[in-house]
Amino acid sequence: MTPPKPGVRAAKAAQTRARMLAAARELFTERGYAATSMQAIAAQAGVAVQTLYFTFETKRAILKELLDVEVAGDDAPIATLDRPWVAESLAAQPPELLRLLAEATTDIHARVAPLLEVVRSAAATDPQIAELWSTNITQRHTVLAVFTGALAAKSALRPGLNALRAADMALAVLAPETYHLLTRHRGWNGRAWADWAGETLIDTLLA
Repeated sequence: MTPPKPGVRAAKAAQTRARMLAAARELFTERGYAATSMQAIAAQAGVAVQTLYFTFETKRAILKELLDVEVAGDDAPIATLDRPWVAESLAAQPPELLRLLAEATTDIHARVAPLLEVVRSAAATDPQIAELWSTNITQRHTVLAVFTGALAAKSALRPGLNALRAADMALAVLAPETYHLLTRHRGWNGRAWADWAGETLIDTLLA
């Protein structure tokens, strides 16, 4: 039998990887991180558990890759700050900059908020997941500091407010916990949350 061509093998491997990630996401959000085993993920994905271990090595590695993919919306190796929506937002006038930031954050949270809730919950008892949660917070703050730095450069921040403190405040307003609370528990839709978050940022940060 003729072996499959390299391109075919790569496509098949990518499909299998995506299937394993989708299975892990479903189980993590339904059962929680601790209650989901590698064997359960493999069974859900329809692969041998050895295949899962060979591909990811650890359950934590699966969760980390899931976070990266869900935040980005794809598996392209492009950092958040290099995404087109960031450049578009930073070029806008201050109020519109914050509205675009809130809208982009809403899109991201719609994908990743349930998974971040899994991470936040597991962090209480798992030191490795606690480290992952802490890293995620730091990454979000780093991105927001670029936006508030742009506002500072435009002399748009209210008097007495510097870029780092403004990033702290934006981190609180745009937190996935806030999104989860208002959309899941209070029934807001994404548009309502984006409008509220954008206007809150404008009222809080701008002169």
